[in-house]
Formats: sequence, structure tokens, C-alpha cells
Amino acid sequence: MIDVVAAVIKKDNQYLIAQRNRNKHFAFHWEFPGGKVDNGETFEIALQREIKEELSINIKIYKKVSSQKHKDDKINVEIHYFLCEHLDGKIILLEHEDIKWVTKKELFSYKMAPGDSKIIEFLA
Repeated sequence: MIDVVAAVIKKDNQYLIAQRNRNKHFAFHWEFPGGKVDNGETFEIALQREIKEELSINIKIYKKVSSQKHKDDKINVEIHYFLCEHLDGKIILLEHEDIKWVTKKELFSYKMAPGDSKIIEFLA
């Protein structure tokens, strides 16, 4: 099982979701951005690195929201979700197709990646 981290970035009662790359597993599904934890990294360091690599921004991490496991024929991961704030930097999409700021209620109308749809209930 691989540890993965994801940023639940909240601003003005909206959450940032990103559309997965067309060439990746779950292409075009929406997700909370993040990625794999490298050897020797804490979840928080991995999340800050991944968000910088994917969105070119800095985040502040507040607290862990939830963890969800997902296994299928291609992946076996445990995703650790953290509530975050966009600190600085202009969002530049380096891996995703698109991004949107949506309310908690609107999240239900997007085709979310497995795991990500399960944590909506934990969001304020």
C-alpha cells in the first residue's frame, strides 16, 4: 500500500478541486490535489512539495480531515486528507486539466476520484 496525501484547500466556504490529467488513472475525474509520499517524508512535507509541484503555490496545513483506502487493479493507496489554506503564489496548472472553486454542496455534482467523494461528509 502506498501513502498518498491530498490538500483540501478551503477559501470563502469553497473548496479547490482539480481535474485529473487525461493520461492518468481516473482521467478527467475531479480530486483534491496531492500525490505520493516519498521515503523519509512526513505527510505534511510531502503535501507541501506536491502542491508546489502541481499548482505552483504554497499552502498552510491546519489539520488532518480523514484517511481513505482505495484498491483496484492498478493502485493500492491510503489517501490522507488535510485541511489547508492557500498562502501565496498564483495557481499554475502543471499536471491537471482544470481547477474549480466549489461549495461543499456542489462537490456532489462532480465525478470525483474514489476516496475523494467519501470525505465530503467530513468537510465543514
